[in-house]
Amino acid sequence: PEEPRISVQEVRDYLETVTGFKSVTVIKRAKNLGLAQSIIDGVAQLCNQHGRVIVVEDDLVTSPYFLCYMNEALDLYQLDDRVISIHGYMYPVLGELPETFFMRGADCWGWGTWKRGWDLFEYDGEKLLAELDQRNLRRKFDLNGAYEYSKMLEDQISGKNNSWAIRWHASAFLKNKLTLYPSRSLVCNIGFDGSGTHCGSTSSYDADLAQSPILVKKIVVEENLVATQLIESYWRSINPPWMKRITRNILNWLN
Repeated sequence: PEEPRISVQEVRDYLETVTGFKSVTVIKRAKNLGLAQSIIDGVAQLCNQHGRVIVVEDDLVTSPYFLCYMNEALDLYQLDDRVISIHGYMYPVLGELPETFFMRGADCWGWGTWKRGWDLFEYDGEKLLAELDQRNLRRKFDLNGAYEYSKMLEDQISGKNNSWAIRWHASAFLKNKLTLYPSRSLVCNIGFDGSGTHCGSTSSYDADLAQSPILVKKIVVEENLVATQLIESYWRSINPPWMKRITRNILNWLN
């Protein structure tokens, strides 16, 4: 169809005007690889070439302090195998958090990793789900039922979504790896206006961008259980159990 071709060309033309970086390389695909494969291939290529990568998708707006935080944290934890990635977005939780902290697993809204981290990515969703069940980790993976990550993985396996991110999170979670988060969000996702892939329309994820730098320093490398509980409470507040039960009952009735 002509309309997508025009849109693609408009993006390519715009990218040729981007400045402010030491260099800009635009990779043009002959065909649309789709969301997941584009990210997987791109991250692997850059990790193989440069040993690390910072990933920002086109529906993310970043704080002026985002890149400084990412680079400082990538430098600081480069040799620590317990840390698989650095993340820039923070959920709008209700509660106090330390300047930086760790959570088990990985995330996808403005993040970075090293080749050693991406080498742990498991492409096969069925393997990941089988291991979660074998080790009886599904409930912990789902934040005690607050968010159905395992359902998202099931949907990826069945082709209902094209998510690389759920496989990245599961890969890190099963290896008991940690991701560093900031207390104040350095990223805002504007894709929830209905334009983003796998996104509806909601303001539940809106976060005020940090207006000052995040202090990156060595902290104890362990899962912050307080932060995990706050995020669990956040998910329950925007998706309460009774609403999930009603939705599930409606879907069962429709089926």
